[in-house]
Amino acid sequence: MGEGPKLDVAIWAWVVLAGVIVCGIVFEFVVHRAAREFGRRHAIALSAAWITLALVFGALVALRFGVVAGEDYLTAFLVEKSLSIDDLFVILLVFRRLQIPRHEQHRVLQYGIPGAVVTRALFTALGAAVIGAWHEVIYFLGAFLIFTGMRTAREKARAQREGEGAIVPFLRRHLPFTTRLHGHRFIAVEDGRRVATPLLLALIAIEITDVICAVDAVPVVFAITDEPFIFYSSNIFALLGLHALYLVLADVLADIKYIRYGLAAILVLAGTKMLLSRVVHVPHLLALLMTAGIVTATIVPSVRAKRRKDRAVHATA
Repeated sequence: MGEGPKLDVAIWAWVVLAGVIVCGIVFEFVVHRAAREFGRRHAIALSAAWITLALVFGALVALRFGVVAGEDYLTAFLVEKSLSIDDLFVILLVFRRLQIPRHEQHRVLQYGIPGAVVTRALFTALGAAVIGAWHEVIYFLGAFLIFTGMRTAREKARAQREGEGAIVPFLRRHLPFTTRLHGHRFIAVEDGRRVATPLLLALIAIEITDVICAVDAVPVVFAITDEPFIFYSSNIFALLGLHALYLVLADVLADIKYIRYGLAAILVLAGTKMLLSRVVHVPHLLALLMTAGIVTATIVPSVRAKRRKDRAVHATA
């Protein structure tokens, strides 16, 4: 659990956070409508804008509530961003299975943002209420995270993604749907009845995936901080830029070779911190540096492995 000082967060701070989120979402919709084709260049610019906004907000948190609060925010942001990469694999699988063309993928992801905002708000309120009423629950969460981390490290990435991809077949069995795209429509009429298009199936699958992944992600962030304002703001800013980041990384996601080991390390670290929260105090700056180190140790070898693979392919071509 986070050991930082309790914050006195005024209502106006929540209003500012809500305003920034709403303005950001509206801006993204406007940019998407203005762009004739939402390509990689637009996605990179939008992803960079969200990351910049998240860092600026973190600086404001540090100025208003202190350096420790700022460190907690940045650590939680990095952790959520890293764990959310697992979401990207599932999104990639969903789009491939439903054969969603690239120019429609951003539209589906956009409409999933409001659902993610509401879902994380509910998880934040529920988690804070449960931990506040029964503090010992953190030991169960800690054990769960360690178990999940060890399982993640052992499992083959492909098998894990195939299991999560079972959402799409389930939806197909329980919803009237068509395999044909009808332009931008999520619902169409065929043979006199309303049916879900592949775009709607993809949207529902992605929303369900976010809820499932939140089961792992939320306890991890609670291991860093139990302040609802820092918890929610760091979660939301990590998620808001996630969909744009997917469009940037869509072509290389399958080649992030060691990502599951990094995710496993973060889960085990957070679970251990929860279990030892009463006897060991982990400095906030150390937690931040350890998280950044795990992310770096995961991404850098993956990039190098991809480059070696690309050179081998070109050499044999």
